[in-house]
Amino acid sequence: MNKTLVILAAGMGSRYGGLKQLDQLGPSGEAILEYSVYDALRAGFNKIIFIIRRDFAKEFKELIGPKFNDLAEIVYCYQELDHLPNGFDCPSDREKPWGTGHALLSTIDTIKNPFLIINADDFYGLESFKLASNMIDSWENTEEEKSGIVTFELVQTLSQNGSVSRGVCQKSSTNSLSDITETHGLTQQGDKILDENSNEFSAKTPVSMNMWCMSASMLAHYESAFIKFLSNNINVPKSEFYIPSVIDELIKNNKISCDIIESPCKWFGVTYKEDKQDVIDALQEAVKQKIYPPSLHI
Repeated sequence: MNKTLVILAAGMGSRYGGLKQLDQLGPSGEAILEYSVYDALRAGFNKIIFIIRRDFAKEFKELIGPKFNDLAEIVYCYQELDHLPNGFDCPSDREKPWGTGHALLSTIDTIKNPFLIINADDFYGLESFKLASNMIDSWENTEEEKSGIVTFELVQTLSQNGSVSRGVCQKSSTNSLSDITETHGLTQQGDKILDENSNEFSAKTPVSMNMWCMSASMLAHYESAFIKFLSNNINVPKSEFYIPSVIDELIKNNKISCDIIESPCKWFGVTYKEDKQDVIDALQEAVKQKIYPPSLHI
């Protein structure tokens, strides 16, 4: 089955303090997103869509694009503040992007097949991409509205350098996603994992790291939900339209079901500047164990 990988690479990373999507962390100067593309290709994805901003498009295309042009179809889409539905104008004082759901809508004219969407600055692991690929392959009729999520154990997604926010997932009796709740201030404190309100969570709690599978027909829901969002929030300067919020609402209104598969992989990323060395060390260890070659591009 033809499968598309969509990579969210338009954000800046305010806590990290820079354009971390292009930060060279691998042994031969690879960015994290290069490992994601490498793993996705091995898992059977054959089209890659990068969602970026025009202000760094030249740098991005020169550094990333040529490495994969011969291996898959490469497409660039742009998240732009003024790319809004008819009837809406971007407020003149708006600076913050409209969120991951808005970024996804920038692909609406290019996505024709089932797709997996991920963050550019998160490392998910090869097995996670295989699970996502197998999930999509199990959807016999791709014209139907299908959705799924690959989750990670909470303990595998924490940072030693500060608190994190995670979408805590609940499973139904049929092993589908029943609820996703954005939970803030998660930290490891001794043998406990606590949030900002001192609620305790199991180490194995499944959480979202924005690894969603969907059929192309799901984009219509995002179009209508974004119009509703703008009607209520267009003048709220920091309001954002998120991918999980649409899925959550559709589930609770019994309009879709969402498959859930738990990955055994350890996630890592660069939420904070201090996380950078941990990622460098982890990638070097993966090369030492021959999970990846010393250079992804020879």
